[in-house]
Amino acid sequence: MKYTQLGRTGLKVSRLTLGTMNFGPQTDEADSHAIMDAALNAGINFFDTANVYGWGENKGRTEEIIGNWFARGGGRRDKVVLATKVYANMAADGAPPWPNHDLLSAVNIRRSVEASLRRLQTDHIDVYQFHHIDRNTPFEEIWQAIDVLVRQGKILYAGSSNFPGYKIAQANETARRLGGYGLVSEQCLYNLAERRAEMEVLPAAREYGLGVIPWSPLHGGLLGGVLKKEADGGRRTEGRAAEALADGAVRARIQAYEDLLDKHGLAPGEVALAWLLTRPGVTGPIVGPRTAEQLTSALRAVDLDLTAELRASLDDIFPGPGPSPEAFAW
Repeated sequence: MKYTQLGRTGLKVSRLTLGTMNFGPQTDEADSHAIMDAALNAGINFFDTANVYGWGENKGRTEEIIGNWFARGGGRRDKVVLATKVYANMAADGAPPWPNHDLLSAVNIRRSVEASLRRLQTDHIDVYQFHHIDRNTPFEEIWQAIDVLVRQGKILYAGSSNFPGYKIAQANETARRLGGYGLVSEQCLYNLAERRAEMEVLPAAREYGLGVIPWSPLHGGLLGGVLKKEADGGRRTEGRAAEALADGAVRARIQAYEDLLDKHGLAPGEVALAWLLTRPGVTGPIVGPRTAEQLTSALRAVDLDLTAELRASLDDIFPGPGPSPEAFAW
């Protein structure tokens, strides 16, 4: 495994981030524990989750599975850089939240940290992330709550998720004015097929020293060899990938992508991850394996070197927006 610093911090994390969203809903506890053991044995030390994972009637279940894994001992907690998130309504799906039981008020941040710590069976969270922007809560209040938790030793760093560039700037300028450290990471949707983050989010993250942690690096499976799997009678395409493939132009690009990599003898999913590892400012994409075999495939991407010629061909198929602000201003 290769490692890098998380943004401007001294924190060293693996170039792949283990995403745990499938733990509970799609992967049972025993298999989830086996995947976490395999990830740790492979050198992955950065684990990402969220208080809401588990979904439906089981929100919080994923944190509980991780907490039970930590409780097995063997230095598991000490070896992991643990990231979780706050924002979501934790009531069952369809039930309205009780007032102050969601979003980013100081009250909910305090309550949510304590609940996550109980589920995770730990005394601290390494990177506490805001899962979305809260348009009604000023950053002065958010940072006040975070600073208290840092002083208490319950969290060490704060990060964002799904923030636009201007909110990254606003958050860190407010923190700077208050004498705080500010955001250290941004978790955003970013992959070969979805490059809008290059317009504002990635430039803002680089300017303020945030590590970028891309989620959905395979774009819901679209970049994982979906057409070949279809042709071979494999797992049925569904969700975001199925919706995208209904567009003929998207299907043509994915076919060109798979044909290109087939010519080079490369696996599409591994190339999609390796491409992200070449992008400036990217700490490591989030891989969310449902099985140990999927984790093994993801690990191969870390050592996969993409030639300049191949990267140029990928840009031809999936062109980015270009440099900011020239791409949209001139």
